[in-house]
Amino acid sequence: MALNKDEKKEIVEKFGHNTQDTGSVEVQIAMLTKNIRLLTDHCKQNPKDFSSKRGLLKMVCQRRSFLRNLQNEDEVCYKGLIERLGLRK
Repeated sequence: MALNKDEKKEIVEKFGHNTQDTGSVEVQIAMLTKNIRLLTDHCKQNPKDFSSKRGLLKMVCQRRSFLRNLQNEDEVCYKGLIERLGLRK
């Protein structure tokens, strides 16, 4: 259910400033988005898995917080990231 090493490496290369940049807001938002999509599919297949739903809600709130912070810091980067990830807004 979680991201494997290759998927994380691909996300870091695509959204990070360099290959070791795993802590930037853009990379964290991209990883959360990928995890949210995987967990959403899992929750659709397993509607009674309430602990996974709780984890999903926590990830959504965390991503929302990161996005709000990025929007306040750098509007251009925020809009580009939203477009690249295919998020609504």
